[in-house]
Amino acid sequence: MDEALALKARHPDWVAVKDGPLAPGFDAVNSPGLQRSIDLGGRTVVHKATAGTVGALAVKEASLVLCAGFVVAEATARLLRTREGDSVTFVVTGEDGQADEDLACAQYIARRVTEAGTDAAEFLRRAAESRAAAELAEGVRQGVHPDDVALCLEVDRFHFAMVATLAGSLMVLRPRVTP
Repeated sequence: MDEALALKARHPDWVAVKDGPLAPGFDAVNSPGLQRSIDLGGRTVVHKATAGTVGALAVKEASLVLCAGFVVAEATARLLRTREGDSVTFVVTGEDGQADEDLACAQYIARRVTEAGTDAAEFLRRAAESRAAAELAEGVRQGVHPDDVALCLEVDRFHFAMVATLAGSLMVLRPRVTP
């Protein structure tokens, strides 16, 4: 949290986002429903999160690190298809590697790599019925919006993969469009 706030202090035009409730020094929370009202176009976002950030940093030495969700599933699968012969490891980050929504998404993307026409319905059902989705819907977690689960489950909403690269001690995400 301190590192994110220090980055924001050095770059006041950047947008500082964190998971959970809004805290002093941050501009927004990690809620797609709440972020809809913020214009992030062309802006750098400092994202302080727990599970996903920890997972990305855990595999920082990999030749390719992708951060993914249902919203970028096909773009992620397409990028992985271009890397024929490379082995792929999916890192499930939520709930100490046991989050069913993360596992369902990873399995869906893995299937899309080999079977482009894979139906998302069963994977989306699992994610929608996960503990995390229930906690969001029931208001157990702070810093959320009622539309968050539905927005996270919009398959292929964005047409880019999210490539993470190490820049000093930070993981930097950049979009990559793969034809």
